[in-house]
Amino acid sequence: MKLARSIFFSFLLVLTGMVYSQSADEIIKKVDRNMSADNRIVESSMAIHGKRNSRTMTSISYAVGDKQSFTEYLSPAREKGTKMLKLEDQLWIYSPSTDRTIQISGHMLRQSVMGSDFSYEDMMDDRELLDMYNAAISGEEEIDGRKTIVLDLTAKVEDVAYFSRKIWVDAERFVPLKEELFAKSGQLLKRTNLSDVQKIDGRWFPLKIIYKDMLKTGKGTEMHFTSIKFNQEIPKYIFSKAALKQ
Repeated sequence: MKLARSIFFSFLLVLTGMVYSQSADEIIKKVDRNMSADNRIVESSMAIHGKRNSRTMTSISYAVGDKQSFTEYLSPAREKGTKMLKLEDQLWIYSPSTDRTIQISGHMLRQSVMGSDFSYEDMMDDRELLDMYNAAISGEEEIDGRKTIVLDLTAKVEDVAYFSRKIWVDAERFVPLKEELFAKSGQLLKRTNLSDVQKIDGRWFPLKIIYKDMLKTGKGTEMHFTSIKFNQEIPKYIFSKAALKQ
């Protein structure tokens, strides 16, 4: 009887491991379905908490898939009218104070966006996670009373900003509640906490994100989505260099 029970539990452990292995990709697919969209229009505020002071900016962004996006800053007065255009793997920024458009490329993509904890590289890479990473379940934890599944992601393509990621996914709503981003050396580069999860157009989405560059001083950057609309009609002319100066 003891032998039979031992064999049964051993089989059960193997079977559980197989289920976890098979379900990791399914979990990521559900996360991608919530966090990605064919297109979207987003209004947001971004509070940058520096070492000595804080400042807040508002913006509106338009995006189609992961290849095209356009952002215009609305406030404060100093940044108002600044615009960013992404087309495929190219990024341009228009500054109204100089009336110039410059292209951001190469090592410049690692620079901070408006002094925030986000880099241009962070903004550029909007691909679905399964296109970039292999996923494996590493455990379960509780965050703010929510059960989460912990996933370890390892890059399967070379053109990624972070070699590996650790994501805590809400086990019921399938949105990330926490994420850590690592270099190939294993050094923790950035940490993200996501909250205020709400259902929008049939999908769960976090409306508050606190993003912290672990290599910088300060208390991080806090993003609030004040309005988000999925699957909207977006005029094609927005995604053109001519729209930057309009």
